[in-house]
Amino acid sequence: MIGTFAIGFLRIGWIDIVDVLLVTVLFYQLYKLLTGSVALKIFLGLMSVYLFYLVVKAAGMELLTSILGQFMSVGVLAGIILFQQEIRRFLLNVGKATALDRVRVFPWRREEPTRMSVTPFVEAAKSLAGKNIGALIAFTMASDLKFYANSGDNIDAVVSKRLIMSIFNKTSPLHDGAVIIANNRIQAARCILPVSENPDVPASMGLRHRAAIGLTEVTDSVVLVVSEETGQISLVRGGEVFRNLAPADLRARLNEMLYDVKPKTSSSTTGTEKTVAA
Repeated sequence: MIGTFAIGFLRIGWIDIVDVLLVTVLFYQLYKLLTGSVALKIFLGLMSVYLFYLVVKAAGMELLTSILGQFMSVGVLAGIILFQQEIRRFLLNVGKATALDRVRVFPWRREEPTRMSVTPFVEAAKSLAGKNIGALIAFTMASDLKFYANSGDNIDAVVSKRLIMSIFNKTSPLHDGAVIIANNRIQAARCILPVSENPDVPASMGLRHRAAIGLTEVTDSVVLVVSEETGQISLVRGGEVFRNLAPADLRARLNEMLYDVKPKTSSSTTGTEKTVAA
């Protein structure tokens, strides 16, 4: 066969090499996806059970093989249930890489979206942090956050510093929860976000940070957090937390994360903590 060569008693073709490389890349991406989460330990446990099943099957232990075989027969369904968050994150990454909205079939008909100013968020976060008032603001990217917006109160208002501060005022009935930004407007307030169950999240992070991490684990959104306890300002994306941001750093990182605008000078962020591997 053309394109094959022998190594000892093995005959290897170029298709075999490509096959091995693709499997290697697949396992590497799987490792990156699961590292830092409980899912990695579950996956290793399932692999251990499967290897044990192969050993007892090869040894001819019929009773044990039958029991483990029944367990392995539902392995795909069990895997979907156990790894639903990781599967969703993987499909989200694939979807972002192949998003149809990036393909300009009719470029003359496509209108560039108006870029939202980040100034109201920077100024509001600075004022809230100075008063030790907590805040949680989620910016919609490619993932639709309508499900989480429906858990709160619809607002559909123009973004402004005063409105943001009014929402998160401790006497406001809307302060407990997250604000969701979509289409350059404040879509909803008092929204409930999924809380991260990652055991590697530091204990110093409160419920707001865990909710921000939880949302970015299942969507591609960017979340702004102001800590009520410390007054620190943080940004979260993809499970990665950028903590203790100064207003200038917050502005630079918001522009970079939302609009891919690189800062002209290096950021002076004092602390960065990656809680979940991307």
